[in-house]
Amino acid sequence: MVFIGSHLAESLVREGAEVRAMVHYNALGRRGWLDSSPLSSDMEVVVGDITDRDSVRRAVQGNEIVFHLAALIAIPYSYQAPLSYVRGNVEGTLNVLQAALETGVRRVLHTSTSEVYGTARFAPITEEHPLQGQSPYSASKIGADKMAEAFAASFKLEVVTVRPFNTFGPRQSARAVIPTIITQCLRGNVITLGALHPTRDLNYVDNTVQGFRAAALSEAAAGEVIHFGSGREISVGDLARLIAKLMGKEMEIQTNQERLRPEKSEVERLLANNSKAEKLLGWSPKVDLETGLLKTIDWLGANLDCYQNTGYVV
Repeated sequence: MVFIGSHLAESLVREGAEVRAMVHYNALGRRGWLDSSPLSSDMEVVVGDITDRDSVRRAVQGNEIVFHLAALIAIPYSYQAPLSYVRGNVEGTLNVLQAALETGVRRVLHTSTSEVYGTARFAPITEEHPLQGQSPYSASKIGADKMAEAFAASFKLEVVTVRPFNTFGPRQSARAVIPTIITQCLRGNVITLGALHPTRDLNYVDNTVQGFRAAALSEAAAGEVIHFGSGREISVGDLARLIAKLMGKEMEIQTNQERLRPEKSEVERLLANNSKAEKLLGWSPKVDLETGLLKTIDWLGANLDCYQNTGYVV
């Protein structure tokens, strides 16, 4: 189990919930970050594959609420293997919804992404913003969102679609921009990135986890799409400069052509409107960007050996 899912599972255990966590089967028997979690012994961990209906049904059986976070998320790899994203994200979501319907699950929390909006046509972005599939990844997530919408309409399955904007924090993959910047700062004096001008709405993982929990319990959230973002945007270049400043380092920032998205695929701007989450859930982000970055810098500094120094990771 990776990043947001591991933080969420731990948070639910701390609150006294009975937690079953499904992790992707692999021959090495690894369970992602749950292998090093002191709380993994307090949850039931099962192995399976989101594309396999039987293992999904076994994981879902007997649960009241299902948090569906399983997805292929690396945008660059989606240009190389788009069918994998359809199978994992669209078919995988179908398997979760079907299993939930058949086993009597009360509510499904379906995880979307701000990438479904593409470049903002207006900002801040509300939940009514048009969906734009600017990458195979975002197209697959739009398909997954629409499948969740269809099950709610067709079968009266209680679904809440939560749409995190760019979540960051400890345990995030090196494929994401913030771990990429921090690890390069820790290892040298040059930061190599793709496009520097696009803006993103970056939200610390604890904020996102609190949003998931609030959406799971709110009666008003049933059938809704809800944003979790910071309501603040920053360009990738300014983000790199901010991180370097927080780390007390003088860094040269370079653009690598290999890291650039195809021109029409680049999402130029993302900025969340959180008013719906505040109205329905009483949720707003508590940890600001700088505080979250400092927490992430500290964690990455203590766990740098978990991140291989192999250059660009697709």
